[in-house]
Amino acid sequence: MSTAFSAALKRGRAFLTPTNSSTSVPKLQDGFTKAPEGALFPKVDPAIDGEDCEHDCESCSVKYPAKFKIDEDEKLYGHVNGWATHMLVATGKSDWVKDVSDEKGSVMEAVRDCGMEPTNGKLMLSASNMPPPQDNHSPSDPTTILLLPSFTIVENVTPKTIPKLIEHHINTAPTSTTPLSSSGATREPSLAAATRQLDELNLSPTPSPFTTRPSPHQYLILLCSQRTRDARCGQSAPLLRREFERHLRPLGLHRDLHDERPGGVGIYFISHVGGHKFSANVMVYRRAGVARVDGKSGDGGGEGGVGMGEGSQCIWLARVRPEDCEGIVKFTVLKGKVVKPERQLRGGFDRERGLVSW
Repeated sequence: MSTAFSAALKRGRAFLTPTNSSTSVPKLQDGFTKAPEGALFPKVDPAIDGEDCEHDCESCSVKYPAKFKIDEDEKLYGHVNGWATHMLVATGKSDWVKDVSDEKGSVMEAVRDCGMEPTNGKLMLSASNMPPPQDNHSPSDPTTILLLPSFTIVENVTPKTIPKLIEHHINTAPTSTTPLSSSGATREPSLAAATRQLDELNLSPTPSPFTTRPSPHQYLILLCSQRTRDARCGQSAPLLRREFERHLRPLGLHRDLHDERPGGVGIYFISHVGGHKFSANVMVYRRAGVARVDGKSGDGGGEGGVGMGEGSQCIWLARVRPEDCEGIVKFTVLKGKVVKPERQLRGGFDRERGLVSW
């Protein structure tokens, strides 16, 4: 249960009743609502999206190993713990020690042991295969992190600077429950905005040791690849990446790990996110300003006309197979719709609509 959710309960704030459910759901901080099943993201509609929108990819030749078995029966939606900020640490690796916070001398260890908790909610920490600045990277060397949903890259992060990172960049960053206007701008307190702007301009009383810049990507696909936690994650991630890339290339959206062209889709391997029995877990982050189901915004996916808004949605899927990749690219990544919500949707958030799954 998230910090914000607990605080909201303690304050005894009002409960709402959705029109399609008889169960009361709480109103969270900043006006966010826990979305009942079926209300968080729209499902594809053959009348709108074409008759083949619900079909698996017929040209997919990638297959999981014959003994790749997962839990197909347990209910998925609404059982992930909420998070405020998602922090990806560049390690250049696709597998890690069982608990990434146990990696000696690493940024991940420092986040756990620094004695500071973010003031704006729960931090989800993931090691990733994002390339670090140096080829021969050791855990204690300066590295790069990516903060979501702000889509902010922070460079020159070391274990010793984690307290400053939390104070100056995580505490002031937009979260999964920071309201987002239709223009993609955070409706945040002016003090937090001013603090971050001063920090980015190096005008704050204590100059920042970091360099920040926006992520160049318009969309992100995160794949759990941690074999040390579950072999199925190590098997599925590279196969899914290959299939996602096959469908992204003809659209001009494929970006490899070193491709800094604006727009497109970044695909990263990340450490354990929970629920490996539902492998493969796939998290799709979408920036504000991309195409939505109301058709008001352009997709911004190519090299031109990219809107550099914050992340507006995270759509967390499970039980993903290679034959699902075409539909995920066409409808989930580009349109924010889910092809198989009953079987695959674990949860997520929509900042523009003020909805979360937790």
